[in-house]
Amino acid sequence: MNDIQRAVQLLRQGELVALPTETVYGLGADALNPDAVAKIFAAKGRPSDHPLIVHLADAGQIMTWAREVPKDAIALARAFWPGPLTLILKKEEGVPDLVTGGQDTVGLRVPNHPVALELLRAFGSGVAAPSANRFGRISPTTAAHVRQELGERVALILDGGACAVGLESTIVDLSRGVPVILRPGAIGADDIARVLGRRPRLRGEVEAEAGGAAEQGATPRVSGALAAHYAPRTPLELVATDALAVQARVGDAVLARGPVPAGLADGITWVQAPADPAGYGHDLYARLRSLDESGAARILVEAPPAAPEWAAVADRLGRAAVGSGEDDET
Repeated sequence: MNDIQRAVQLLRQGELVALPTETVYGLGADALNPDAVAKIFAAKGRPSDHPLIVHLADAGQIMTWAREVPKDAIALARAFWPGPLTLILKKEEGVPDLVTGGQDTVGLRVPNHPVALELLRAFGSGVAAPSANRFGRISPTTAAHVRQELGERVALILDGGACAVGLESTIVDLSRGVPVILRPGAIGADDIARVLGRRPRLRGEVEAEAGGAAEQGATPRVSGALAAHYAPRTPLELVATDALAVQARVGDAVLARGPVPAGLADGITWVQAPADPAGYGHDLYARLRSLDESGAARILVEAPPAAPEWAAVADRLGRAAVGSGEDDET
């Protein structure tokens, strides 16, 4: 029995399987088995009202999970699936409430990774799979990260190498008539606009119009949208470029886009990240994980540029800064 066959068997038995995708590694369970899905929440220490994304083998399965599929969803699926795009749609009646956090919507995507697609095709149904890490912590982009995070909590880890994108998928809500980006990712607003012929709205715009309260129904809850997320245990601070070297103290680790400045004090770890947003995003979680394990007193991160192409990186770093420095025993 090969690893894919074993993974399918485990999923059908209600067990957890970690799988690689192009974004991050996911912690997968049979999305139609509430008992199996409950194991995801237990393994991660994840709140049960926090919805999951269902991964599909191809766009043809979408009608099994969504009762309303607008033409915008079809257009985006044709353009970007398989790929790092999650669509929020009105759910079919049979989708378990535990998957959707009790909401009337479900998140669906077709991942662009050969191992994930082989597993999904062999399994023949949807796999609910949030990131394979403890809730709120740095997402895993290698199989080793999953083992470090979850250990024996997962029955099998499929090793598909390092993730190609390295940041979670873009989430677009199509359940309320107007396309809204609820989480930025590798597929940006301009990419979506080129397909749909109009600019998608942003989560903040919609929530501002609703008085800033997502709970009033302006937007559905989705994965990775809490204020504190993707966080190291080491305190993390975002610092302006011109203040980075000035604020760094002995014992700090610095993640910057530029080289080590002249005259930097000894005892400061300076790590240069790629200067382009795709390369930076690809390396971000692995670098944060390494710095978190380095014993540094603080992690100072150079604030990303205020440009659309940096939106996904800025989103993850902002949430990491809010959630950093908190211990986790789950």
